[in-house]
Amino acid sequence: MKREKIGWISGNPFYTKRFSYYVGRKCCAMTIVDVSRELKLDWHTVKSLEKEYMQEQLRRNLIAAPRIIGIDEVSLRKGHTYRIIVSDLERNRPIWFGGEDRSEKSLDMFYNWLGVKKIKKIRLAVMDMWKAFEKSTMKNVPNTAILYDKFHVMRHLGESLDKIRKMEYYRLSGKDRSYIKGQKYTLLSNRENLSSDGRKSLKKLLKANNRINTAYLLKETFGQLWSYRTEGWARRFFDNWKDALKWQRLEPYEKFAKLIERHWNGIAAYSRPENKVSLGFVEGLNNKIRVIQRRAYGLRDEEYLRLKILTCMLKKI
Repeated sequence: MKREKIGWISGNPFYTKRFSYYVGRKCCAMTIVDVSRELKLDWHTVKSLEKEYMQEQLRRNLIAAPRIIGIDEVSLRKGHTYRIIVSDLERNRPIWFGGEDRSEKSLDMFYNWLGVKKIKKIRLAVMDMWKAFEKSTMKNVPNTAILYDKFHVMRHLGESLDKIRKMEYYRLSGKDRSYIKGQKYTLLSNRENLSSDGRKSLKKLLKANNRINTAYLLKETFGQLWSYRTEGWARRFFDNWKDALKWQRLEPYEKFAKLIERHWNGIAAYSRPENKVSLGFVEGLNNKIRVIQRRAYGLRDEEYLRLKILTCMLKKI
């Protein structure tokens, strides 16, 4: 027996492709439950139609050989369950989601999927300071440059500043403590992003505690590292910043300085003109993924999550 294939019928024979794309566009802005209520369809039907829509999006947007890639992990649920996301930073789109965890073996799966021809085009890999990512990249693409994402570097610095805040809180007592309590995000936020009340609280805190004041100023000045255009000037700045830690008794900052020292080549790579790429995409993609997960109250269907992530930056059909 043979059946005639009709081009305008979707994977679900009860609906047309045009209708499945309409449902898919609805799901870009609404939850599956909301779409199923509005269109009076079963929840599973809406989900299958949206999957078909996203698969068509991927079919129409083939993946070209990337030259600059961003590598990051995403947490699926509690219990250290991770998957790896690789993005094309020139075209601003995620191109791969998978792996079993965030190990070297899992990232090797991406390079095997990409293929030998496309791998040769990669000239820069942006990642956090996770050793497994660096080992896999240097093994599979030995000639590529490694660049550590400045958002992850600054996050380590922020964590060090918060440790100093906690140390001061436990060291002091009485009124001196009251200036420190509840000021974590006031210290970690950029001054221009604070409200007028936040700026007043920050001013009182810095005036009341000399050690936190010193740590805050060092945190603010460290961001200047990313503005240098030659590695020599960047190194000179970092050495001066490290010298300023002497006699300050800021142990978390001293550990942070050693971390930077160990990963210096990947940080200094940003000072080269050819490596001046926009690093905000990876962090923005992480925020978008968290919104997708939160809107669905968690996703158990990993294939559905993969499609949502890979199509979140593509044009609607």
